[in-house]
Amino acid sequence: MLRIIVSAYAIINTQYNVTPETYPKRRNMGDKVTLKVDRREIFGKKVKQLRRRGLTPGVVYGANMEPIAIQADAGEVVRVYAEAGKHTPVQLSGTKHRIAMIKAAEFHPIKHGVIRHISFHAVRADEPVVAEVPIRLAGEGESAAERNGLVVLQAIEKIEVKALPMELPESLEVSIMNLADAGDRVTIGDIPLPSGVEIVDNDDGREGMADDNVTVKDLVVASVYEPAALEAANEAVAGESTSADAEDVPVEGEKPGAEAE
Repeated sequence: MLRIIVSAYAIINTQYNVTPETYPKRRNMGDKVTLKVDRREIFGKKVKQLRRRGLTPGVVYGANMEPIAIQADAGEVVRVYAEAGKHTPVQLSGTKHRIAMIKAAEFHPIKHGVIRHISFHAVRADEPVVAEVPIRLAGEGESAAERNGLVVLQAIEKIEVKALPMELPESLEVSIMNLADAGDRVTIGDIPLPSGVEIVDNDDGREGMADDNVTVKDLVVASVYEPAALEAANEAVAGESTSADAEDVPVEGEKPGAEAE
């Protein structure tokens, strides 16, 4: 399933300084991300004991296997999540060697950066998997458009790809160096794909489009805008928000939801 994350603030950000979210970073491309895990014998409310001992509870599940309750050093779990995110395979060792993808991580609601629980999905090295990877803009801040005072805004920041686990890219990169004028754009089709990697195509992000022939390759990753046009869009959005709020304010003597005659 193609997942496209569109930056809503890309149109309304008054600073015009839009940057992608901080994506997990690996040490070097091609490095293996490893985590030593042990079988977990503590469950339910008692897992608090594990966390006090500096351990993070988790689970490994997958096709043709029973879920396995695990535990691992809390600091190592944070490191692995930072390096692998949800798009890089993790080599699990300790109980049995497995290749797995992080499917979910539960963070502490108050303590920043503390993972309370982590879930892995075991995969086979010889079977393709689908994963969401970030899209990075190469040449950001250096394009002809930006040098001329125009603004390049990224609309799609992540996309799902299909590849063998060990061939999943850390990210996909598309150059914006050739963007020069307002209206110029780069699309999914402009992204060079590594060997063995393909974009997962479906209708996500294309609902309501008039042209039924639009494909995933036609979707716009980044576009060039005039600063004045963005400022006008900001004001329009702010005006609509203010009007909507005003409509919700009840009139004295009028019942909520009643229409004025």
